[in-house]
Amino acid sequence: MAEPILEVRGLVKHYPLTRGILFKKQVGSVKAVDGVDFHLDRGETLGIVGESGCGKSTVARMLVHLERPTAGEIRYKGEDITRLSGKALKAVRRNIQMVFQDPYTSLNPRMTVGDIIGEAYDIHPEVAPKGERRRRVQHLLDVVGLNPEYINRYPHQFSGGQRQRIGIARGLALRPEIIVADEPVSALDVSVQAQVINLLARLQDEFDLSYIFIAHDLSIVRHISDRVGVMYLGRIVETGRDAEIYDHPTHPYTQALLSAVPVPDPEAREHRERIILSGDVPSPTHIPSGCRFRTRCWKARERCALEVPALAVPEQFRDTSGPAAHDSACHFAEEKQVVPPEEAGEHGSGPE
Repeated sequence: MAEPILEVRGLVKHYPLTRGILFKKQVGSVKAVDGVDFHLDRGETLGIVGESGCGKSTVARMLVHLERPTAGEIRYKGEDITRLSGKALKAVRRNIQMVFQDPYTSLNPRMTVGDIIGEAYDIHPEVAPKGERRRRVQHLLDVVGLNPEYINRYPHQFSGGQRQRIGIARGLALRPEIIVADEPVSALDVSVQAQVINLLARLQDEFDLSYIFIAHDLSIVRHISDRVGVMYLGRIVETGRDAEIYDHPTHPYTQALLSAVPVPDPEAREHRERIILSGDVPSPTHIPSGCRFRTRCWKARERCALEVPALAVPEQFRDTSGPAAHDSACHFAEEKQVVPPEEAGEHGSGPE
């Protein structure tokens, strides 16, 4: 197989907690990302899903060097880019661009659309000669479905969906190979979400892009992604092809997430088991020992408090005659649900 265009190994981001005003003393840390591994193949879309606060956006910001990792590697075409700076970092940033979550705050209200998109050419003048910039910006507006004559308008003159299209055009300006989309449709109306998702799918084919698509809406991720990674409390707990994750989830957290997805068919809804998790997500400053999901898991046993489960193929899926293999970070992934949904979480207590 070809080498992945992007590979993340053991990625960690801890934010120090300090006490005091003049003489600050570190009293702990927020473990926002705590050992994440995944890869992205050329031309594919990797969806990353999870609850708010699980570390998805922190991963996105590290991929584009808006945050420096505490530890781990981000390998772009085989080269670790985590310690790059200067011209070397600038060259990598040209090829890894980001589309932000909020189209209302990610665009400078004092700049015209032409200046917002064309700013990329000011930073990377080798990409477009000065005489070509206006034409290129107008072409990008046309590509994302906006009137090229809007080049002199300001962000407040556009709707939310149109602003997100401007953000996408800005991400495309340097012809990157990878786009990191951090919940790009969560702030938009449902009807507009579909338009933006379809636009991203079309642009992927047209510009030969690879996507990291971050979201909390499982139905949107399934629509656009080739593979899916499920995050919980700073780690990926399950990863695999989209059909494998949605049709054969093995991690209890993934099963609980999927059971909460609305089903429009009344008959299918009646026959579906709803898993209700008890308790809240633990604080990232006090991570439970062993498996970090065990405090809410109905499968939790003593081993779960003592051993951190590795992200690996469950035993029952190693046989090619069974469901397609994917990785799961659970000691008992091969076991089916053993308690009624309303009791889920009661067996998750144990030593911290």
